[in-house]
Amino acid sequence: MKPEWLRVPFKRGDNFHEIRDNLRARSLHTVCEEASCPNLSECWHARTATFMIMGDTCTRGCRFCHIKTGNPGGYLDPDEIRNTAEMVGLMNLRYVVLTSVDRDDLPDQGAGHFAAVIRAIHDQYPETSVEALVPDFGGDAERMATLAASRPFVVGQNLETVRRLTHPVRDIRASYDLSLKCLKFYKENFPEIRTKSSLMVGLGETMAELAEAMDDLRAVDVDVVTFGQYLQPTKKHLEVEKFYTPSEFNELRRMAYERGFQFVASGPLVRSSYRAADFLDYLEGRKELDKG
Repeated sequence: MKPEWLRVPFKRGDNFHEIRDNLRARSLHTVCEEASCPNLSECWHARTATFMIMGDTCTRGCRFCHIKTGNPGGYLDPDEIRNTAEMVGLMNLRYVVLTSVDRDDLPDQGAGHFAAVIRAIHDQYPETSVEALVPDFGGDAERMATLAASRPFVVGQNLETVRRLTHPVRDIRASYDLSLKCLKFYKENFPEIRTKSSLMVGLGETMAELAEAMDDLRAVDVDVVTFGQYLQPTKKHLEVEKFYTPSEFNELRRMAYERGFQFVASGPLVRSSYRAADFLDYLEGRKELDKG
């Protein structure tokens, strides 16, 4: 049974239905729905969403993830670039998060398409900041440079879990060191871009291993880290080994700030894109840091 602090009231007001209908009309997807995010009702009620581009079928099969897997056969919706930018305008977003499925079936693993969506948003809404939570693109420097050249405000590449648990938690084609390599590439070659990573807890890791992961992220100068509770989406997925308490999440926040991260989000329902604009608010002086 889930502890009390993981119970979330579900709201489906006018904003929820309006956003859902606008997404459906444009064949767009959100990670909010596809990954069964526990914050969906809160975010949609507040007229925010994380857009998931390049379709709803991932070519990888991580054992924590609820997004369906398969082979899209190289298909990309030709209207997705325009439709995504249009939704940013309809929702009047100051800050938008873009993520995507992995697309190992594409020659550049989707880097060019991802960059094109970011450019379209910048062209039409230059005041909107874009956070890109991206695949690893196979660690290919040319692909990563293509993405970075579109000028996202933040590039995220998730470790997801500690080194010891990377497999079986993540797909065999993903790796702990590859994620660190990608984060290092963006920071070294595009220093104006902020970098971000996220870790789930409750999969059997120790606090010492989480501390090691934080040290590894700081070693490649990552700016932002988030911690959230892993929740088993179905019985076919990995089981929850532990439910962390709010006080343990506060301790993770304290440990992260102690190591020099600029911004930390840590809580039972935190996900990598949850309230992502808080980092921008902090940088622009609209939000104070809670260092736990």
